[in-house]
Amino acid sequence: MPSHHALPRITRHAFRRSLLAVALLTATAAFAADERAAAPATATIDPAHWPQPAWPLPADAALERKIDALMATMTLEEKVGQTVQGDIDSITPDDLRKYRLGSILAGGGSDPGNQYNAAPKAWLDLADAFWEESMDTSRGGKAIPVIWGIDAVHGQSNIVGATLFPHNIGLGATRNPDLIREIGRITAVETRTTGMEWTFAPTVAVPQDDRWGRTYEGYSENAGVVALLAPAMVEGLQGKAGATDFLDDHHVMTTVKHFLGDGGTTNGKDQGNTEVSEAMLRDVHAAGYVPSIAAGAQSVMASYNSFHGEKMHGHKGLLTGVLKERMNFGGFIVGDWNGHGQVKGCTNTDCAQTYNAGLDMPMAPDSWKGLYESTLAHVKSGAIPMARLDDAVRRILRTKFRMGLFEKPRPSQRALGGKFDLLGAPAHRAVARQAVRESLVLLKNQGGLLPLSPNAKILLAGDGADNLTKQTGGWTLTWQGDGTKRADFPNADSISDGFRQQVTAAGGKVELAANGKYATKPDVAVVVFGEDPYAEFQGDLPNLMFKAGKSGDLELIKKLKADGIPVVAVFLSGRPLWMNRELNAADAFVAAWLPGSEGAGIADVLLRGKDGKVQHDFHGKLSYSWPKRADQNDNNFGQKNYDPLFPFGFGLTYTDKGGFTALSEDPGIDPDAARTNLWFDNGVATTGSTLRLVGADGKAMDIVHPHATTTDGSLAMTAINTNIQEGARQFAFKGDGVVEVRSNTPVDLVRETNGDVFVVATVRVDALPAGATAAIGSGCGTGCKGEVPIGNALATLPKGEWTRLGVQLKCLRVAGADTGKLDMPFFLRGSNGLQLALSKVVASTDFDHKVDCPIR
Repeated sequence: MPSHHALPRITRHAFRRSLLAVALLTATAAFAADERAAAPATATIDPAHWPQPAWPLPADAALERKIDALMATMTLEEKVGQTVQGDIDSITPDDLRKYRLGSILAGGGSDPGNQYNAAPKAWLDLADAFWEESMDTSRGGKAIPVIWGIDAVHGQSNIVGATLFPHNIGLGATRNPDLIREIGRITAVETRTTGMEWTFAPTVAVPQDDRWGRTYEGYSENAGVVALLAPAMVEGLQGKAGATDFLDDHHVMTTVKHFLGDGGTTNGKDQGNTEVSEAMLRDVHAAGYVPSIAAGAQSVMASYNSFHGEKMHGHKGLLTGVLKERMNFGGFIVGDWNGHGQVKGCTNTDCAQTYNAGLDMPMAPDSWKGLYESTLAHVKSGAIPMARLDDAVRRILRTKFRMGLFEKPRPSQRALGGKFDLLGAPAHRAVARQAVRESLVLLKNQGGLLPLSPNAKILLAGDGADNLTKQTGGWTLTWQGDGTKRADFPNADSISDGFRQQVTAAGGKVELAANGKYATKPDVAVVVFGEDPYAEFQGDLPNLMFKAGKSGDLELIKKLKADGIPVVAVFLSGRPLWMNRELNAADAFVAAWLPGSEGAGIADVLLRGKDGKVQHDFHGKLSYSWPKRADQNDNNFGQKNYDPLFPFGFGLTYTDKGGFTALSEDPGIDPDAARTNLWFDNGVATTGSTLRLVGADGKAMDIVHPHATTTDGSLAMTAINTNIQEGARQFAFKGDGVVEVRSNTPVDLVRETNGDVFVVATVRVDALPAGATAAIGSGCGTGCKGEVPIGNALATLPKGEWTRLGVQLKCLRVAGADTGKLDMPFFLRGSNGLQLALSKVVASTDFDHKVDCPIR
């Protein structure tokens, strides 16, 4: 425990008050955190050391007889089909007549008609179509209802008009399991209206490094908070195990994810390696699974990460030995998006190892057909024992029978099918608004500026003040949560909407100006700003600096302060970040996380009522420790030398004195030293990279001048102008040649590869004669190179115009490049007659055209 002197002095009593809650929440841990950390970090797993939660559903002889009778009639092909899950972007309803798959999913970015804002009815119609084909026996086969899984992770967040709750990091700040249970119930109801029976939620990760891009998916860095809230969400979504409404048409089955250690990877690397002790894995990272299993969670999702180098999708000791046998888990284990393909010796279309390790349903979104065929062959050969297949099928069918799906009509004819008035229903939105109020954490309130009078003249500034895309975050209509517009949120209030409604009703005035340029000088300004939406690894950070210190929000706050205007900062984020400068500049600072559709809940707390009284006090307490420096990545309560700016459990109320002396504005790092994965820009290699030309004779030359020609004359480079002088380089091939961009130190792009990132080159085609060839690739030393032909792609591009051409890193990995150690992240190979200009090369998901390439 740090000295209280690590905190602003006037907040000590609030810190003391939070310690009692902390102690209660952590009392279930078998060891103190420092004792766990001191345990040897080895790959050894002994299931006898793990907890044994009681599975709450007693053996049901009648149910087992139904399963026995059905399985006795099923062909091997039908059994294998039940274990495979395909994505709606890569499978059609008609495919189910032949392949009889047990499940489909709609992954991030998969939507009916490829429309991210498809109408609710389009989702329901597609659910009907898949169900009908799974039940059609006109071509033979058994009528076994397909189940549809979807990431309804903060409400039914894939559907236009649905209620959107705060992301889990905000819910963790509420410490309110009853509220979380009600949120789960509402999410289930709204999910059922569009035909799905299954959500891939809740995430019960315990993030330990806030650089991880999925930090906001975890309730807390503290295992006790996760163990408190996880079973409440499970019960809300499914109903209480044993109750008459358990898994009925008003509920959905859950997926507790990601098993195991996803929040503990080294350096917070998404899909990385978790190198902790067995005690840490058990007592911290498994904390949410124990009560969730006791609550009857029907499925668990295997994680992408490894445990000491062994991928979880192939880890028999944990999937079978711990989860199924020791923890008495009676549901089934589903995989993550092609996660089985990362198991040693596997591909996306072939992985007997994952079944034998205990996975019951690999998620094979675009690889389902190949995986089905290889799995069928493995069972026939004995590589997958028949008993293992039967166990997987039995577990899947058991859940379907528990849900009563064999007796149910098509999704649109079930209890809630098509009742779209329930999407964003007023009662549902009221609960979401309560969640916003309870999630807000007050970090500063200098001079008691808050709560504000609704009779005042209030300026709302910052790019988050009237921005539903920003306040809802990732996993909202699109995978990354970006690209949406205001019309996509018909049942929602922005933060400015909430202020305008209340202030106008009380006789005050609100002016909205994102850039802070007001027409009438306000009494106070509320500046709303924060992180742009992201999901999965694309939110991974090299450090905890907000926007690498290049945000204009600080300047906006300072400008308003210079005008003599008090400023309230409302920060939207998926994690705590180093904000000392903004904390110093603003008079009040509120951590609002990612509040969802009900931004009006913020005004409920920040504004007094018409009568001048407090409407709602601050309730939220930090579920993650707030960093004192930008390099405090591993900054968790209970660790040795724990020294945050604001500790876990901290949060002011209106009865607290809320100011503090100025904080240090030294981030503790060089913000410009962070890796950007930008290797070539404005025609030159970036810092840490080298541009090289290789002629047909194989001789290479490093480039130090804007014009160069290889010794054999096969490749010439010339500086050309873009929007800036000499902002690009033109390469003229008079024979075979290669343009190389080399990194001075090897680059690890594994997380980018797994996250569907591209090598994006900003190019201009100046000449492409018939017969000329071209390729883009990456290299990692002798015998470690991968390239993809781009000639056909170049032929479709308009001549003489700049465009961004993307080659998926996964394609380069398949072609032979080890993306974990690239010393040449980009090269361009060309032949005689090709003339191509190049201005920029970067790892990105933002491109105009992509190169089609096969991915196994």
